[in-house]
Amino acid sequence: MIYDIGIIGAGPAGSTFARILAEIRPDLKIILLDGQIKRSTKPCGGLLSPDAQKVLASFDLSLPKSVLVEPQIFSVKTIDLVQNLERDYFRLYLNMDRYEFDQWLISLVPQSVDYVKAKCLKIVQIGSNFELSIKHGSELSKVICKQLVGAEGANSIVRKSFFDNKIDYYLAIQQWFTNPEKKKPIYYCIFDSQTSKACSWLMHKDDHLIYGGAFSPQHSRENFEKQKRRFCKSQNYILGEPIKTEACQVMKPKGWRDFVLGKPGVYLIGEAAGLISASSFEGFSYAFESGLKLAEAFQIGTNADQIFKTYKKKMRVLRFKLLGKMIKRDFLYTAWTRKIIMKSGVQSINKIKL
Repeated sequence: MIYDIGIIGAGPAGSTFARILAEIRPDLKIILLDGQIKRSTKPCGGLLSPDAQKVLASFDLSLPKSVLVEPQIFSVKTIDLVQNLERDYFRLYLNMDRYEFDQWLISLVPQSVDYVKAKCLKIVQIGSNFELSIKHGSELSKVICKQLVGAEGANSIVRKSFFDNKIDYYLAIQQWFTNPEKKKPIYYCIFDSQTSKACSWLMHKDDHLIYGGAFSPQHSRENFEKQKRRFCKSQNYILGEPIKTEACQVMKPKGWRDFVLGKPGVYLIGEAAGLISASSFEGFSYAFESGLKLAEAFQIGTNADQIFKTYKKKMRVLRFKLLGKMIKRDFLYTAWTRKIIMKSGVQSINKIKL
């Protein structure tokens, strides 16, 4: 079989695109490749932001109970380890099991889409088609498709295969710990300019704690461990021995050129396109929206040039929004502006101590 559309990656971007495209274009033959397995899920805090919640609401979707973990989050304690500053801010996040969330999104994809648990190893363009070499368990096979969609995150094989535009990245590292005491606060946002230019996080998930952060690739593990010790000393926190350690690349967009939407016949959505908040690393909402916009672009037909032109036009507002996140990042990640913001107390909340 030659597929009309081959989608690599079944995360929030890929599964959303597959679901909507199958509904609006039932005439197309679609294959969705999912290389993720439970024991090697993407390191992710698994918090659904208000922006992402709004997009799901626009889809008329509600999260099942099986996706959620305890506790739900209403505030974040922001700390600056170098400047010895602390503030509490109101934030409403849905706390989730990331793997179960992805599986729920996949379950919404119509059965007309061929869903295959396989990893794409190589892509070769043959004439106007694309040959995908895939690995399913221990078996190797090939898939042919007419058009290609990369939705596999920061380490996208589609982006690497067809586009020279390189983007800077952080290495996200996080560790899981047992959490028998369930010590408060339940969510931290951590700044430590001695170890990272970005932010880190600590959060509760059922009976576990996750401590993670984004670090420059060079000496990333060394700086992660150093920051973790500094945090524990500052907050009188005992984490103990980690149960597991996870790591992955996180894109660090710096300008308009870092948003690569693809070209006619080869399209990028979600983080594969560089669509991630430069200030908070939130990517769910942009994954949903880019999947939706590309699916809508296919309503006009199958002409690749027109589809890509329409997709770029539909994504213009979203890309400007992400440029705004870069400005916000510059304010938050610069020590003296962060100090002004935190000392001012603007939008902070006062915790009531009983």
